[in-house]
Amino acid sequence: MCRPSGVPHSRGSAGAGSSGVGSWRFTASSGIATSYTVWLDSSYTVRRGERDVIHTESLSRTFVTGRQSVEAVRGIDLDVGEGELVAFLGPNGAGKSTTLRMLTSLLRPSSGRAVVVGVDVAADPAGVRRRIGYIGQKDGAGHSYRVGDELVMQGRFFGLGRTEAARRAAALLGSLDLAGMEDRKVSSLSGGQRRRLDIALGLINEPPLLFLDEPSTGMDPQNRANLWEHILRLREQRGTTIVLTTHYLEEADTMAERVVVIDHGRIIADDTAENLKAGQAGDRVRLTVPAADAERATARLAPSGEVARRDRDGEVELAVRVAHGEQTLPRLVLALHADGVEVRGAAVHRPTLDDVFLSLTGRSLREGAPAGTVAERSAA
Repeated sequence: MCRPSGVPHSRGSAGAGSSGVGSWRFTASSGIATSYTVWLDSSYTVRRGERDVIHTESLSRTFVTGRQSVEAVRGIDLDVGEGELVAFLGPNGAGKSTTLRMLTSLLRPSSGRAVVVGVDVAADPAGVRRRIGYIGQKDGAGHSYRVGDELVMQGRFFGLGRTEAARRAAALLGSLDLAGMEDRKVSSLSGGQRRRLDIALGLINEPPLLFLDEPSTGMDPQNRANLWEHILRLREQRGTTIVLTTHYLEEADTMAERVVVIDHGRIIADDTAENLKAGQAGDRVRLTVPAADAERATARLAPSGEVARRDRDGEVELAVRVAHGEQTLPRLVLALHADGVEVRGAAVHRPTLDDVFLSLTGRSLREGAPAGTVAERSAA
């Protein structure tokens, strides 16, 4: 079995004196790599404030299957600074995971350039792998291993002494609510516990840059919230730059300091969630009035913007989009009362990232794209 270039040993053969860049897992039947964890070279450090940790220019990737050519990523220009938490948001098949796989050297770009932690991805993929952490969508820990042994073995891959590797493993298990599970088989852990173990694997060598590819997919809301509590606390303690992909709107909205919206392989928006929502969508004010008052109410609201109307059971709900809903709503209600209009209900709907995506593309992000597109199958 051949191991990928730049990876000194496959699982179970760390070897003496290995500086370690990571470990691949192979399915016994096919010899295909199904999971990869990469770690920071212990001799490499990034001083905060010195430079961007990611810089890309016209980064592109095209997949060819038979006679069909699919341009999965189309000319992405991106800079990520030290210490940022950046979310790539988009539907399935948008190009999020393909972009991450190029940035982590798991896929070679078809064209363009990417520099990650000071290393060109195409020119020195092994150098990139020494300097980053990557946690993919599949479990990174071997199910037949014990939890503690798995972490210590990963530490040993990168030149840590056994005592130091065990110390770091114990500290991470404690931080991730996995203390006391050192002797349990990975296969006995719950889904949420296995995902937290993946995070521990990704942090044992304290990489300056950590990639998370849809880290909470398949988790229930409680486990998702628990996972993010741990990620954010550890990030605050270590100052790690984090880049993640997600199709969960709430995750990108509440966790990320910056949201990069990707659709059809292109970046269509890049800003804080608040700025994206304020700049693209505005607030929607909804007012419920008697059907008999609907025309007068519409005339009063019209100067504020286009008025949408929905009739229901003798009442009419009128909606108008405004820049600052919480400040505008009281003024509109007072104006309607002055016109003799009875206001039976009033609410402000703050824009969501789905509203942003809808305004940019004409469709809802929740609609997504069919799973298993040609590009996704080719990248798998």
